Amino acid sequence: MFSVVIPLYNKANYVEKSVRSVLSQTFRDFELIVVDDGSTDGGLARLQALEDDRLRLLPQANAGVSVARNNGVKTAQYDYIAFLDADDWWDEHFLERMAKLITDYPQAALYAINYYSVKNGLNRPAVIGVPDNFQSGYIDYFDVYAKTFWAPVNCSYAVIKKTIFVEEKGFQPSLRMGEDLDLWLRVALKHKVGYLNQFLAYSNQDAETSQRALGAEKHWTKEEHVIFNLDYLNEYENQLPKLKYLLDGLRLRSLIPFYLQNAYSKEIREIVKTIDFSRHPSVYRFVYTWPKVVVWGYFSGKKYGSFVKQILIRAANKGRN
Repeated sequence: MFSVVIPLYNKANYVEKSVRSVLSQTFRDFELIVVDDGSTDGGLARLQALEDDRLRLLPQANAGVSVARNNGVKTAQYDYIAFLDADDWWDEHFLERMAKLITDYPQAALYAINYYSVKNGLNRPAVIGVPDNFQSGYIDYFDVYAKTFWAPVNCSYAVIKKTIFVEEKGFQPSLRMGEDLDLWLRVALKHKVGYLNQFLAYSNQDAETSQRALGAEKHWTKEEHVIFNLDYLNEYENQLPKLKYLLDGLRLRSLIPFYLQNAYSKEIREIVKTIDFSRHPSVYRFVYTWPKVVVWGYFSGKKYGSFVKQILIRAANKGRN
């Protein structure tokens, strides 16, 4: 029923746990395709030692995560595609509950499950914008995402109909940051989204920042980052206030690093002037209107505070162990 696709690039320290979490699923009707995107750290060799007929390894020259996932789907044999990143993992019941979700809500083209954000070894429940008593059903993707700005759909806890993936031509090959958001937006504009409010996936925030798309040293170009490539949604934004609010909120959050580094200043000015700041937290008006030296100081203070907090948490965890 499921073709599971894992893109792999230099995550040797994590990928075996990710793969084993798939192979240990209680639901057995699946294949697992790991697309190695030109790794150089020996991760693929670790997987070659695993003996399981459901596991297929697909090597390619380095071309980015979008191409890796697309190539994995091209070889997929089943009707539903499940994605998992190589440093994240699933609960053993993930596919079992996904199969039931599909059966219960067959009109959806895209499905997702709630998840834990793992930081310092602690599982923090994601704060998805669904009511407290929500268990499962169809959701308004734009509205739910914009309630808390915790992504309700992500490439480590999502399943999509293969026919819809092919119809949408998959992930944009040029995008290396937010490529999944781009696809989910396109799908949610045309199809229903099914959601299960159970915590059955784990998003690993403890992975080295050099191996994460949101790593501090990442410097994406505007061609690679989804936030500069949403013009195709302008017509829809004018018709759908919830979509407009979501995208503006994502713009305000995602553009900050570029803005403070004086990158793409003209493009950012054009984007920001289309946003109604009164509908968003006042901190963003401060960010984009106050002197940058003041804003830098604000974020430096927050970063230092977070650094100290992480040290204290690690010390507390070590003390408990």
